[in-house]
Amino acid sequence: MKLDGLSMDLEKANMEKLRSVFPECFSENKLDIDKLLSLCGEYIDNDFEKYKFEWHGKAESLRLAQKRSTGTLRPCPEESVNFDTTQNLYIEGDNLEVLKLLQTSYYRKVKMIYIDPPYNTGNDFVYEDDFADPMARYKEVTQQTTKSNPETMGRYHTNWLNMMYPRLRLAANLLRDDGVIFISIDDNEVTNLRKLCDEVFGEENFVGTFTWQSKKGGGSDNNTVVRDQEYVLCYGKSIISGDFFNRIILEAEPLDCEDEHGQFRRGRELNKWGSNSRREDRPTMFFPIPGPNGEDVYPIRNDGTEGCWRWGKENMLSAVKNGDVEFSLRDDGTYIVYEKIRTTEPRLKPYRTMLENVGATADGSKLIKAIFDDLKIFDFPKPIDLIKKLLEMGSSDNDIILDFFSGSATTAHAVMQLNAEDGGSRKFICVQFPELCDEKSEAYKAGYRNICEIGKERIRRAGAKIISNKEQVTGNSETIGEDKTVNCNLLPVNSPDVGFKVFKLDTSNIKLWDGTPVAEEDIQIMLDRMNDMIDSIKNDRTDMDVVYEIMLKMGVPLTYPVKKVIVNKEQLTGNSEMIDKNKTVNCNLLPVISTVTCYSVGEDNLLMICLDAGITTETIEQLADYAPAKIVIAESCFADVSAMRNAHYVLRDRKIELKLV
Repeated sequence: MKLDGLSMDLEKANMEKLRSVFPECFSENKLDIDKLLSLCGEYIDNDFEKYKFEWHGKAESLRLAQKRSTGTLRPCPEESVNFDTTQNLYIEGDNLEVLKLLQTSYYRKVKMIYIDPPYNTGNDFVYEDDFADPMARYKEVTQQTTKSNPETMGRYHTNWLNMMYPRLRLAANLLRDDGVIFISIDDNEVTNLRKLCDEVFGEENFVGTFTWQSKKGGGSDNNTVVRDQEYVLCYGKSIISGDFFNRIILEAEPLDCEDEHGQFRRGRELNKWGSNSRREDRPTMFFPIPGPNGEDVYPIRNDGTEGCWRWGKENMLSAVKNGDVEFSLRDDGTYIVYEKIRTTEPRLKPYRTMLENVGATADGSKLIKAIFDDLKIFDFPKPIDLIKKLLEMGSSDNDIILDFFSGSATTAHAVMQLNAEDGGSRKFICVQFPELCDEKSEAYKAGYRNICEIGKERIRRAGAKIISNKEQVTGNSETIGEDKTVNCNLLPVNSPDVGFKVFKLDTSNIKLWDGTPVAEEDIQIMLDRMNDMIDSIKNDRTDMDVVYEIMLKMGVPLTYPVKKVIVNKEQLTGNSEMIDKNKTVNCNLLPVISTVTCYSVGEDNLLMICLDAGITTETIEQLADYAPAKIVIAESCFADVSAMRNAHYVLRDRKIELKLV
């Protein structure tokens, strides 16, 4: 099989899923949608008045999400920190194309996504997609100033929805079954975002809308009220899958009471209060239980009317029998019944949708100014405590966290900081469009030409600060260099991973056939195209560029280790006189020895990638001795056609898959 340089074919993958479950719905390789609906109990009734969330360009946005990318991610070790060892990624590029490229390697592997997308305030709006050629559009836009999306444009909300819809579709594919997504938003698009997420994630997977106080003080925004709050919408990938959301762990209260069964403390009331607490609201929950003197005790509300219990009849009677309820006599002779708690295990409490003590936007601005030596380097960053709170809710140790609107890299900072505090090993993937900085801004004057440069520098400085706070473990002041980067060889014991691998979006390293029609008389153009395809790899790309593209397209995480392997190939002379009777060597008759450079991916040689010329059958046999799962070879690197043909048979017999580039 030959790699084609394209991202995962999502449409084909979805069709194969359907075919595996509903093969009877396919005829001549086409999906019969009416039959599929009927098998699911949905019968066509020509009702065109059903509720739908529609806008101009929605269908094209979906097609854009599923259009295969012709791009790749090129490694940039010189801008990275601890490139060879870190598990964190920072990707510079259009997040739509990057999300497509991540599908194969990170499909259903991300535990939590946090994004802070453009709030659609009519200002900068760089995410203007092009259905015809997204990569060409990306190359064009990165050289231009940003665009605006004013309300007077006529498609104010439509443009924002067309930007968000395909990205959320792709992001949903990356979430694990127990994954969650948090999306920051304000009043401008919160209503549309809720509808959009209901469609993408399913309204049954809506967790809640969290509210936080984004600013304190200040005047009104619209001459009517002061809008001092923003929102974070939360959806689960599949709430039905079970425990996908963390809870607050509360220390158990002391057991301060005792009865004949042992120690206990008073728990919550078993008389139900509030809404739906009357007998007529829940008649099956109104029944007697035996009281302390053997009398029948019914659930009575504080106002003297008949109420209901919190627990069902079987559970209530069992608790009474086991002595696990406490009766408290009212003045009117009725009882309030309490649960007796006998365990000292910590209690779990759900989070509330009102987020408190998570800072305001001003706190985010204050922090980033401190990081960048009191420069106002970025406008309106989210406070790090807000992101840390969301991480506590939606992630655990060793989880992957994705942010594809990374901005100033607050998410990366929060992941590293929380790992330092709780000993976790969460990993981040941050994606940011290289939006140009205004030439009048302090960031530009300080030498930062785009937002990505700000984000990467923040991670470097924040990581260095986190490590410096652990210096007392080793007492080594040489960990942090003068450039504020970290020397990973001198890290304190149990230090968090503060490194990151930088990748940049670019066109594929693999040449794609130019199928543009040519006139019959332009035969030379066609010949030139054919000659250009003899070598499938572009001339201006490095081996590592190609290695990481192969990993990306074959579903191998970009954090897997890559090691260079030198394979010897020996072309024997066949001269028996090479070693004489005295067992000495005639140097003039030595075999010709050359080497082939290959790359081993993964600790267990998951892949062996060879891009060096002159590969023979002997080379293939030596590569097979490493026992990789797959061997990938550039087609033009074989010494001859015979070597390529033999490679198929040699590796087939060794049960190793061969792929060509």
